[in-house]
Amino acid sequence: MKIAVLGAGAIGAYAGAAMARGGTDVHLIARGDNLEALRRDGVRVRSARGDFQAHPPATDDSNEIGPVDFVFLGLKANSYATCGSLLEPLLHEETAVVAAQNGIPWWYFHKLEGPYEGHRIESVDPGGKVSRVIPPERAIGCVVYAGTELAEPGVVEHLEGTRFSIGEPDGTISERCRQFSEAMVAGGLKCPVEERLRDDIWIKLMGNVAFNPLSALTRATLADMCRHAPTRALVASIMEEALEIARAVGAEPSISIEQRLEGAAKVGDHKPSTLQDLEAGKPLELAAIVDSVVELADLTGIEAPNLRAVAATSGLLAETLGLD
Repeated sequence: MKIAVLGAGAIGAYAGAAMARGGTDVHLIARGDNLEALRRDGVRVRSARGDFQAHPPATDDSNEIGPVDFVFLGLKANSYATCGSLLEPLLHEETAVVAAQNGIPWWYFHKLEGPYEGHRIESVDPGGKVSRVIPPERAIGCVVYAGTELAEPGVVEHLEGTRFSIGEPDGTISERCRQFSEAMVAGGLKCPVEERLRDDIWIKLMGNVAFNPLSALTRATLADMCRHAPTRALVASIMEEALEIARAVGAEPSISIEQRLEGAAKVGDHKPSTLQDLEAGKPLELAAIVDSVVELADLTGIEAPNLRAVAATSGLLAETLGLD
């Protein structure tokens, strides 16, 4: 089995290094200083679970790798529509794309029985641009519960968690999911194959849709937002609205708001990815994390006033700073 990691940043390099450690033929695709470090020293992971290092081949040219069985997509969702030139050389007829993204994926309504089956979510798949680059038939969903940061080029700081839940859009337990899961587990990670992955998407999104935009607006860490009583109450309100939207599109996240808040508080003074991107001057990943949820509220007729207010203000921030 041959796997390419397209976007070997904090999450991509962590997963790629783990799978390489487990014996899988892994190839990393990166750029700039990070690529130079990966070529020179490999991936160096610092973790309370034990530091480790792996040295899979790294390149910025997908043609050097050629077709693979799986592409682990470590790019931000706002890069999917423009990744075709990097992705295409990696594909053969049956290549699966494991999309490790935050927020609502472009394939969300693909093969989802019900009134919205086949509906395109414009905020994450504008004009079908993402679906043309990554047809939903190739997609394996992936919800990342691991927390990582790129401490410096080639060095991943593992903060918490090792679970990468995966699943087919149609809810089947497929052979390709089993194969990918085995590669992840061999590398020391948890990779359950879920029949109802959309429930997992919403469990994580309950936090992301509130904490991520608020962190950009306030520059606060997870612990800061959980400690500050008025902000904690606002977060809880946004989570409640997200749960209402989730249920309206057929999902049933199996976690309470208080559990989700306590889980975030335990992470401590961690900066959500949107705040990290803001401080680095990178585009903010608001379309998949926030705008898509507002779009689903429109689709299902749910008011969600707190969510809409945070979406408006964080969107303005991104536009004002040229990070949209």
